[in-house]
Amino acid sequence: MENKWSLFQKFLITQDVQISIQDFVLNSVVIIILSIILELTYAKCAKSLSNRKIFAANFILIAFTTMLIISIVKSSLALSLGLVGALSIVRFRSAIKEPEELAYLFLTISIGLGLGANQVIITIIAFTIVTLIIWARFFINRKSENQNLFFTISSNSPTSIELNTIVEIVKNNFKAAELKRYDKSEDLIEAAFMVEIKKTGNIQDCTKQLEDINKSIRISYIDN
Repeated sequence: MENKWSLFQKFLITQDVQISIQDFVLNSVVIIILSIILELTYAKCAKSLSNRKIFAANFILIAFTTMLIISIVKSSLALSLGLVGALSIVRFRSAIKEPEELAYLFLTISIGLGLGANQVIITIIAFTIVTLIIWARFFINRKSENQNLFFTISSNSPTSIELNTIVEIVKNNFKAAELKRYDKSEDLIEAAFMVEIKKTGNIQDCTKQLEDINKSIRISYIDN
């Protein structure tokens, strides 16, 4: 019984494990390089509407801090438990507006975790694969201008334009179109479509054809 208790005490006692300065410096250089690459990738490929450069500037700090924490606490259960207690007290209130921002933050933390655990090769390989996927999707999406829009048409002269005419013009100008709502009264006609465009020129062509039929028509496009 005493041997088991002694073994448990040794397990809890903070071990004086020296961190290799050479490994720590190497990991620091790697994490700086990876963080800069990730920062440039986010600034170029992300679709977030916020200021991407300001948000991406935090990546290197988050990754390096994560690596430092893991390097210190990985050799001690007591320090690990202390870290859990500290994080339960400190509450982070960062405003994450879009899921894409959260995904990049998780990737940044993963880099810090991997290098903090001295898993340099697997971290670099995983980071390279993810980065290549991000850039490949960026170039593929850039070549394709397909976009889904809410397309609303309204007019105060309901007798001058018919629904069949509107539907025919819309379907002729867009890759795909689906009527979502249609309202008609004595002094108003309104139709809402979900459309898929291949290029912005389709919007101009459709608008011109509708205005040729009714000059008072009002048209609005909203990104889905």
